[in-house]
Amino acid sequence: MTSALDLTPTDRQGAASTGADARPAVPPLATLDMPVQDFARPAQGGPERVRNGLRVWMARLIAFGGTAALAVVGFSQMLAAFGANPTPMQIALLILFVPTFAWVGFSFCGTLAGFLAPTLTTPEGPNDARLVVVMPIYHEDVAVSTGLLVALARELDALGMGRRTEIFVLSDTRNPEIAVNETLVIDAARALSPLPIWYRRRLTNEDRKSGNLAQFIRNWGGRYDQMVVLDADSVMSGATIQALSARMNADPRMGLIQTMPMLVGGETIFARLTQFAGRVYGPMIARGVAAWSGNTGNYWGHNAIIRVEAFARACGLPTLPGSPPFGGTILSHDFVEAAAMCRAGWTVRLDHDLRGSFEGCPPTLLDMAARERRWAQGNLQHSRLLAIRGLRGVSRAHFIIGIMGFLMSPLWLALILVGLVLSATVLLSTPEYFPNSYQLFPEWPVFDSRRMLWLFVGAMTLLLLPKFIATFRAWLRPLARQSGGRVRIFASALFETILSALIAPVQMLVQTRQIFEILSGRDSGWDAQTRAGSMPSWGVVARHHWAHVVLGLGTLVVLARFSPEQLIWLSPILAGLILSPLTSRLSASPVFGRWARLRGLLVTPEERDPPVILSEAAAITRSLPQPVTGPAALMRLAEDPDLLARHSALLAPLPDDLPRALRLDRVTAGAKIDHAASRGQALRDLDPAETDAMLLDAALLTRWSRLPA
Repeated sequence: MTSALDLTPTDRQGAASTGADARPAVPPLATLDMPVQDFARPAQGGPERVRNGLRVWMARLIAFGGTAALAVVGFSQMLAAFGANPTPMQIALLILFVPTFAWVGFSFCGTLAGFLAPTLTTPEGPNDARLVVVMPIYHEDVAVSTGLLVALARELDALGMGRRTEIFVLSDTRNPEIAVNETLVIDAARALSPLPIWYRRRLTNEDRKSGNLAQFIRNWGGRYDQMVVLDADSVMSGATIQALSARMNADPRMGLIQTMPMLVGGETIFARLTQFAGRVYGPMIARGVAAWSGNTGNYWGHNAIIRVEAFARACGLPTLPGSPPFGGTILSHDFVEAAAMCRAGWTVRLDHDLRGSFEGCPPTLLDMAARERRWAQGNLQHSRLLAIRGLRGVSRAHFIIGIMGFLMSPLWLALILVGLVLSATVLLSTPEYFPNSYQLFPEWPVFDSRRMLWLFVGAMTLLLLPKFIATFRAWLRPLARQSGGRVRIFASALFETILSALIAPVQMLVQTRQIFEILSGRDSGWDAQTRAGSMPSWGVVARHHWAHVVLGLGTLVVLARFSPEQLIWLSPILAGLILSPLTSRLSASPVFGRWARLRGLLVTPEERDPPVILSEAAAITRSLPQPVTGPAALMRLAEDPDLLARHSALLAPLPDDLPRALRLDRVTAGAKIDHAASRGQALRDLDPAETDAMLLDAALLTRWSRLPA
């Protein structure tokens, strides 16, 4: 990484020129080989593996050894509560309890491991690594995404990184209206950015986001040394990217550095709840993960810097045999890409100390559920990748943790149901004290309720103690003052705990249903993510949550009749289910979000004192062309020759070997245009694929624009 980014004078002029005579949409090709990996064979061509030090192994001992010890304690105490001859239902409860108790224990032990997290520094010295910031987008509000990129470009240029940095927007959009908005907004953004902003919309969408990035690497990877990957709603400050670039440049074995993004921009109660939890608890969790991961870290798909050479050599992902949901394209590709780099000898690290990394969060509970559906499928798909040849042990642990994060919901539900059945059996059956007619002494049923109570208290302590530690840690740091003071941050943590307890049972049932759908062979598809939602109507929440209410009320009635004492420990779960429509709707309300903010609840430092890059991005977004929907989005190209020229200037040249489907769509689109009496009739005659083919072809667009209005 010794050469600066070689830009021509045309490349360096910025985007001040617009229209048909603007600089091209993409730079010259700089191909880089990215072979598809054979995970049944050892990785080829990577550096020698770096061993982790004693500090990392001590952190692993605390995190995993501590979890194992807690699991053994939970097993032995539960078995003792059942006596020497447990019944089949008690054995079932024991089998379900141990992994649930261990999962809660892992959260606590991971927190303790964070005290061994390394102290990270940014090296000084020259750094001329060629850098590209890439943002894959798919049916996004492009003005918001592009505003973030222009603000970042200005910060990078002010830091002296403009000569070696470029920005690349990688579109997978298929909706014609959104595609037109993309080109016109990005054309305007190029005029505002001091750094080159390139734009490429793929002709097809093979392999989704991973395929989008892979095509970029194969076409232009040779132009860059380092790649910063952003999501459509995420950004990093220029100073953070500068630090990441310097850290990677100083270590030739470093393949990827992941940051801990801070959630920002939340307006609803649900978003602010998630945002507060991520800001107060997130850094401590990140320290724990960084401590036990060491040089074998994970990748979360965005807000990370990647060595392009390492990514190209190790991360050409294969298509899994079979059909979705377990076959086909690897959905949660980020985990797999990190594991692939680690098995090839590259270092992957989580740098927990950098705070200039930001992303948005789902606005409502229903939006989060829709997003988690794809995550659930992707993580379960990793079960097929646990046998990758040369897979590092900690990479395998990342896979298993991701899988268990979703499997815990059906396990928790099964634990509750078995416990209820066991209680019903005790209440409704008559025990047989003398199973043998010649027996002198009775066999008393064994069920140590006091021991069970202490196990419950222990589980709740392990669950809540990390939140208490994180809150206390925030008290000792400027975070408390920046979030409104110690009293408000404690009140916010209490509010977050109560509301999370109400939401958790609903998420348990939703995720259980999702797991059932996936195991039944139902694919999640590929829908655009919801970045800015709205408060759902009562009809919508009733349709999504009626089953939760019925289950909660039914259980409440049965327990009140036969076992009222069980309502004590089941009351949080039943309250969450019965109140789920109310919780779902009100937590999606921006009005209640503003109410909480006015009272100092769930406030984060980034909200009280917004980072400069976010404030500037918001201002830039307002200055960019706003999205147009409906037929007007396309009709304006024909009505304004300048807009048509601007759109056409951002179309990449069509290759000679067009995909067959696109070739046919171009032919039929051309025929329909030639036989249409007007532009409007042509648009009505074209189906979405043919309209998309027209928007990718400047010649077809020109023919259409010349039709009568």
